[in-house]
Amino acid sequence: MYCAGICRFLSAILLLAWVCWTSGAVAQHTAAIATAHPLATQAGQAILKQGGNAFDAAVAAAAVLGVVEPYSSGIGGGGFWLLHRASDGREVMVDARETAPAGVRREHYFDASGRPIPGATRQGGTAVAIPGAVAGLTHVAERYGKLPLARSLEPAIQHAREGFPVDARYAQIAALRERFLQKGTGTAIFLDQGRAPQAGFLLRQPQLAATLERIAREGASAFYSGRVAEAMVAAVNQAGGAWQLSDLESYRVVERPPLRFIYRGATITAAALPSAGGIALAQTLGMLERFPTGAPGDARYAHFVVEALRRAFYDRARYLGDSDFSPVPVARLIDPNRVGRLAETIDPGRATPSDALERMPVNPHEARNTTHISVIDDAGNRVAATLTINLLFGAGIVAGDTGVLLNNEMDDFTVAEAVPNAFLLQGAQANAIEPRKRPLSSMTPTFVEDARGVLVLGAPGGSRIVSQILLAILDYLHAREIDVKRIAALPRYHHQYWPDRIEIEPEGFSAEWREALAQKGHAIHVVKRRWGNLQLVFKARDGKTAAASDLRGEGLAWY
Repeated sequence: MYCAGICRFLSAILLLAWVCWTSGAVAQHTAAIATAHPLATQAGQAILKQGGNAFDAAVAAAAVLGVVEPYSSGIGGGGFWLLHRASDGREVMVDARETAPAGVRREHYFDASGRPIPGATRQGGTAVAIPGAVAGLTHVAERYGKLPLARSLEPAIQHAREGFPVDARYAQIAALRERFLQKGTGTAIFLDQGRAPQAGFLLRQPQLAATLERIAREGASAFYSGRVAEAMVAAVNQAGGAWQLSDLESYRVVERPPLRFIYRGATITAAALPSAGGIALAQTLGMLERFPTGAPGDARYAHFVVEALRRAFYDRARYLGDSDFSPVPVARLIDPNRVGRLAETIDPGRATPSDALERMPVNPHEARNTTHISVIDDAGNRVAATLTINLLFGAGIVAGDTGVLLNNEMDDFTVAEAVPNAFLLQGAQANAIEPRKRPLSSMTPTFVEDARGVLVLGAPGGSRIVSQILLAILDYLHAREIDVKRIAALPRYHHQYWPDRIEIEPEGFSAEWREALAQKGHAIHVVKRRWGNLQLVFKARDGKTAAASDLRGEGLAWY
């Protein structure tokens, strides 16, 4: 306890010193960064000071997050990087999403009677998809950064090797998953003598530091081949999986055109498939444009927001998946005429039962817990990167002596149409498990650009990511004055078609608000805890910046 107290004290002193040091530089910079952890923000800010650009800063921050938030992300996971290069205006989504192994088979997830095997997609070897995080880090650094990858990985290596005092958020999540970590493979490294640590516990990960050092020296090949790859294959297969070395050796990131559309004069740029988020934003905002604007927290306007989300998530469940494997009618799904017809089905005075959507004539074939980084640099380069290992502490497998905690992204596939995943999302054949396929994702890194400037944002939260981003966009565009801290603090609500209910945070919604929506036929479900961890940076046309890190988390914003 004495050591923990000293660690907390030293951490507080170092953080105060860092804030004081950086505060004097605010007037000299037009850069900004917000991440889910202070150490990641510090790493990105330090890289900017060393001459790196937004891409280098994002790589450094992402690598640190994988060390200090192992429950959310890491090199055993994947993510989406939304990039804007100021020199030529190039915008691209770097898809570093995990892929299903080539040896995946139906019998890994169904018993002899054809029933889904409980937990097969959430823990153990059958839950692990081929990681894309390292390929994403190296691709962004080498193609878009200014500094060597090794430089950007230095902070992560240091925190893994020397350790860092865990914060209250880590302690809470470790306590929640204590039995899972006790029973996992190699996951005792995240505990303190077999128990969930208290805040201030110094967490060291020397084996992960050695793996990161190897990647710094040799690049992505040090992860996707050789002893690290062999250790991952052995660990997954010993836990019931079906990996091959060729799964790792053949992994590649994919550069995709992001989804771009206009809403009330603002240009929205968001992630494309296999993210479902960009399509959902295009549909919901397209429907809401047919109605008078309002504050997203107003009960009357919230009815329209919920109804738009209901319809967007219905389309997600029926039509979306990895478009490299299954044809997805994206153009028709977001076609203004079809979106307009969807809006016409919204009754201003009454909730539409989700079951009734099956009977609506809007078929597109008529004519078919995660982390985030937002960065803008002085030159105007910007990054929104959302990274994940899926559920808290992934599949519960650390690969041998590599320190690599592996994801459980196979749960983001659709095992069967009537079987929801951990986030209660349903899906169809387009998102069914297939070898080398990428599972559908809710990660939605986004840019919003209008006459005032550009907002870069994203969040973790599973299926609730989309509604977080949607509410933030609506508030940003509705408010006369830009206040990113207010946007990050907004109370949140969510609807995803099924279950047919509005989920709301336990704080921020009055009895009158709830009653107004209940009178329209909405079922209200109050969740136990506030959700999400929104990270925002804003750069005005005159170059001034602002940033905010969600108070629901332990993050830090710098500008």
